[in-house]
Amino acid sequence: MPHMEAQQRAVAINRLLSMGQLDLLRSSTGLLYRIKESQNAGKMKGSDNQEKLVYQIIEDAGNKGIWSRDIRYKSNLPLTEINKILKNLESKKLIKAVKSVAASKKKVYMLYNLQPDRSVTGGAWYSDQDFESEFVEVLNQQCFKFLQTKAEAARESKQNPMIQRNSSFASSHEVWKYISELGVSKVELSMEDIETILNTLIYDGKVEMTIVAAKEAAAGSVDGHMKLYRAINPIIQPTGLVRTPCGLCPVSYFSGVT
Repeated sequence: MPHMEAQQRAVAINRLLSMGQLDLLRSSTGLLYRIKESQNAGKMKGSDNQEKLVYQIIEDAGNKGIWSRDIRYKSNLPLTEINKILKNLESKKLIKAVKSVAASKKKVYMLYNLQPDRSVTGGAWYSDQDFESEFVEVLNQQCFKFLQTKAEAARESKQNPMIQRNSSFASSHEVWKYISELGVSKVELSMEDIETILNTLIYDGKVEMTIVAAKEAAAGSVDGHMKLYRAINPIIQPTGLVRTPCGLCPVSYFSGVT
């Protein structure tokens, strides 16, 4: 706006900030201004510039949230002032504090209407930051039972070995559908959740997986490929070491435990 004097620009910018139509950002070179998206305009009406800055930093963090220390680093505001602003924004239900499973005493802040990312909540396997081991064990048993039943049905079909083997496989989508219809979970599980359980069965030597080409429209296919699983009988019983978590871990070598 070269045709405007500095004082006029300042008045115009402050007016737009007070109307909630500009975002106030801070960089190494100074303050930056960005036009707010229309759906966000008006949310911060009546707030001062410091509060708008903190809100913008939290908004930019998305559903992974941001720690108060990082807000302090990005805003260059005193921690006491940040805590005051955070409480005010929480009282207005513009933001919320969410406990992270990564650190029991650590809270991250995000916009009030956002669903926290799995990396924050731990996904379906955590409840109030506690790992639901019994729930995981039930899913483990039910997934294996489904694959066992499919393998038994394939053997009883009396067809040639190749057909029996192929028909003993089930896609992760089939297993997910079975678990969903079974109703053993109070939370909605994704196919990724089920594949996590199936991977534990692979590490236990109870299941094997293969990847085949599939049509893009096929249920459970990703990028033209589909994961198939089937129950297997181990040739020999695993040793005591293999039964320990480190014996199963595919990256135990890097931990220095071995």
